[in-house]
Amino acid sequence: MKALMIEGQENCAFREIPAPQPGPGEVLLGVRHVGLCGSDLATFTGLNPLVALPRIPGHEIGAEILAVGPEVPPEFAPGRRAVAIPYTACGTCTSCRQGRVNACRSNRTMGVQQDGGLAERIVLPHGKLILNDTLAPRHLALVEPLSVGFHAVARGRVTAADRVVVLGCGMIGMGAVAGAVARGAEVIAVDVGAAKVGLARRYGAAHGLDASAEDVAARVAEITGGDGADVVIEAVGLPQTFTQAVDLAAFCGRVVYIGYSKQPVSYETKFFNLKELDILGSRNALIGDFRAVIAYLEGLGRAPDDLISRVFPFAEAEAALPHWVRERAATTKILIEL
Repeated sequence: MKALMIEGQENCAFREIPAPQPGPGEVLLGVRHVGLCGSDLATFTGLNPLVALPRIPGHEIGAEILAVGPEVPPEFAPGRRAVAIPYTACGTCTSCRQGRVNACRSNRTMGVQQDGGLAERIVLPHGKLILNDTLAPRHLALVEPLSVGFHAVARGRVTAADRVVVLGCGMIGMGAVAGAVARGAEVIAVDVGAAKVGLARRYGAAHGLDASAEDVAARVAEITGGDGADVVIEAVGLPQTFTQAVDLAAFCGRVVYIGYSKQPVSYETKFFNLKELDILGSRNALIGDFRAVIAYLEGLGRAPDDLISRVFPFAEAEAALPHWVRERAATTKILIEL
């Protein structure tokens, strides 16, 4: 069967690989849609330190059950659709023992530490699937990236009493915007350019700030009456937005980092103490975050197709990552449709 492999820096190609077969507790899936993530782009451009090449990318997966192995519950029937949970958990590390399996010390995410979903068929344990026949097939591939933003909102303990700044309105940031809005918070969305800011407004952000056209710190101060944001969620991964998050946070505020900077970050650490900030990391997502996103999309009342920048058929998947390199500013989410 065919799979798309990243074989070197800005080099990907189709390859023939053995067709998988399900074992005990496993499900054979026909991959229907795969979303490309920033980690896939970083692998393609040679900036992902966690990956070894060659690698099949893709961990944002919507699929259809084709067959099951023994010891699989009957609800996992052929023809049913599913969202893949693409992370592993050892069950024994400190994270897993606390129930925070999303941050497993030995996690191996599909498309990063192990091969991903950009293949015609894959096999997964049934426990790594969430069945859903309600959402449109292509929207199943939106669940995982949005859940990462929802998880960051949960990490920030966002409530309806909060003003929340989201730095970065890519797909992960859009998950944070939607997740905070779903909790009733007043959201201030920040990005460079009007298009992504406008998208955040369509998903409920009360304010949209174009960082290329206005003074973000001054506008946040104006909106918050000089207090700053109760919660700042950083979804960019640049040194300047890492430090900006601390600057924008209110005294006794919370700062949540989703991305990570590829360069060292220098802080005025006195603000950690003076403001008595909670500085929080956010990694991957829990199954509850996946289910919250599914419920959100089911109740949205419209198709979230405006989150999808472009759909490539599988036969043209070799062109998808080069397209993203050329069109980064205009790209929120690229899907591959099989």
